[in-house]
Amino acid sequence: MFDSLSSKFSDLFGTLRRKGRITPEDIESTCQELHIALLEADVALSVTEGFVEKIRSRSLERLPEIRQSTNQSEEIYSIINQELIAILGGQGRRIRYAKSGPTIIMLAGLQGSGKTTLAGKLARFLKEDGNTPLLVAADLQRPNAVTQLQVLAESISVPIFAPEAGNGIGDPVKVAKSAIIYAREKVHNVVIVDTAGRLGIDSELMQQASSIRDAINPHEILFVVDAMMGQDALTTSLAFLEGVGFDGVVLTKLDGDAKAGAALSIVEVTGKPILFTSSGEKLTDFDYFYPERMASRILGLGDIATLAEQAKRALDGDSAKRLEEKFVSGQDFTLEDFLEQLGAMKKMGSMTKLLGMLPGANSAAMKKQIDSIDDNELVRTQAIVQSMTPGERRDPKILNGSRRARIALGSGRSVTEVNSLVDRFSAAQKAMKQMRSGGGLPAGMALPGGMSLPTATPMSSPKSAPKKKSRSGNPAKRAAQEGR
Repeated sequence: MFDSLSSKFSDLFGTLRRKGRITPEDIESTCQELHIALLEADVALSVTEGFVEKIRSRSLERLPEIRQSTNQSEEIYSIINQELIAILGGQGRRIRYAKSGPTIIMLAGLQGSGKTTLAGKLARFLKEDGNTPLLVAADLQRPNAVTQLQVLAESISVPIFAPEAGNGIGDPVKVAKSAIIYAREKVHNVVIVDTAGRLGIDSELMQQASSIRDAINPHEILFVVDAMMGQDALTTSLAFLEGVGFDGVVLTKLDGDAKAGAALSIVEVTGKPILFTSSGEKLTDFDYFYPERMASRILGLGDIATLAEQAKRALDGDSAKRLEEKFVSGQDFTLEDFLEQLGAMKKMGSMTKLLGMLPGANSAAMKKQIDSIDDNELVRTQAIVQSMTPGERRDPKILNGSRRARIALGSGRSVTEVNSLVDRFSAAQKAMKQMRSGGGLPAGMALPGGMSLPTATPMSSPKSAPKKKSRSGNPAKRAAQEGR
């Protein structure tokens, strides 16, 4: 959702890099461009003006120091990055757990914000962190809300307290109070209460939310807001803050095409931190909010930290260690290893989303390549490898014409596609040998969907001239990704 804003920031830094020596006029021009870019991204006017003024004053104040730098544009970039992190909340806050008894988390927000789905995502997230959450179906207003939460609870194997069928029947306050008693009896350490929303702010909504709050005394009230709402998200947030109150914000639908105004404005306007973000429809598309990572993505620097964490979660520790040892010892990476990596990548989500976390992903050239990727390529590639015998996966050199024809028939793909996969895998094996000798990966390495790695890194920071792409993480995984 930050594509447009990231593109404008990239253009802005490109202009600054070409300036060389920074003047007060350059700072003023930069601030004017920032002002326009933020307003176009639907950032609140008051937030935009405050942000730009801080950039202007800090840059002018440090101008003598900036002029002594070998790369003056980098100093301006650093100031903008620091202020962007600050406007997003500075240090990310985490859930405050109760000292005794279950930690009670109440979800509030408008209907359509993705609140019920988010309850399931949060329960799964906390369960994976070693907690024993209980979901509570206290949204008795929206049709099938209780059923939806029951289905989600079953899919993640989390208990649910749902004594009422809902659909306009039942007392949500009574359900919420009974759920806390039940959670204590069953020794659940976290209770997640899903409450009703409305299509808009009204007195009935506020009264019901306030009554549930007073009945259960939650440790955390999380306001769930659709990031695609733009300025309306701020209006709704302020209304809930005044009418019910909340402790933190959860931004949903960050994978949408909307402007970034809500994410950049909501902390400053409400004074409440963003705790979590939801970036997709899958239950795994959910994580803590990291201001510094969000700032990095907005500035076009990608989000390598999140990408690395997702890879670590997708590939179990034993597999990662085995593949790392195999790489270090000089053993060949096989198609069996590759098949294991494909399974891990499927767990991580779409290739488009993953590659969007790379530095420079919002540049016009790289975005065009990313947009051309077909996420179904993983499925097709996996089918081809699964149609091979164990011996063929271990030694692709034995794949003669008849074997390839059999594999194509078994996978439902063409012989040409099988040949292409084998050729790319062979290239990846050669690349790994080159990496072991310290040569790095060659530019132009093919990726799924016909994308190839660029010969130079998009903007990594304003001070850096184009240079070879930095390679980090599991070497075997990188080779696997490029050998499909």
